[in-house]
Amino acid sequence: MSESPETELPPAPGAERYVALDFVNSAIALPGGQFIDFLGTPAGANRWLAGRDLAPEGAGLQEMCTTQLRSLREHLRALFAARVAGIPALPAALAAVNDALSRVPTAALLYWDDKNGPYRAAPHPLNEILDHALAALSANAADLLTSPDAERLTSCESAPCTRYLLRHGRRHWCSTRCGDRARAARAYARRTQAKTD
Repeated sequence: MSESPETELPPAPGAERYVALDFVNSAIALPGGQFIDFLGTPAGANRWLAGRDLAPEGAGLQEMCTTQLRSLREHLRALFAARVAGIPALPAALAAVNDALSRVPTAALLYWDDKNGPYRAAPHPLNEILDHALAALSANAADLLTSPDAERLTSCESAPCTRYLLRHGRRHWCSTRCGDRARAARAYARRTQAKTD
């Protein structure tokens, strides 16, 4: 497992609207057996969350936090895969998402400042940064899976890529690079087939 700059591969179509799509794609299989995991280390996970305004820079995530993030990512991948395949979701994946959703308050609480008086704000103590990130990612995934956009959810059709995307027209690849690789593989298969005929 390795980390690499996020500029290596552009976000998949739909990731600009659904951070959960970007989240499930934070582990990327590349040709030649290479693998990138942006949540592979606590520092990498912190950078990934901070880059999406889900945690402050230098939040000090520990390995336990990173493990929880990777676990939620796998549960969301299972839900996305079930949606794409049109099969029932795994109960454990649903339970993990619902658990993350229920860990944080949904209403802004009432506070009182001695200088300015009463105000409302959602509680977000530093020791709950991870819970808030997990809840935000789960809520965003639930929004995607229950929206009309879920009909366009698909997996990249260029092996070995494992990313998900929102399909636009006939495009079934997460990036130009994956599309070029799939077209080259089809052309090679046609040439090989023609030689054997």
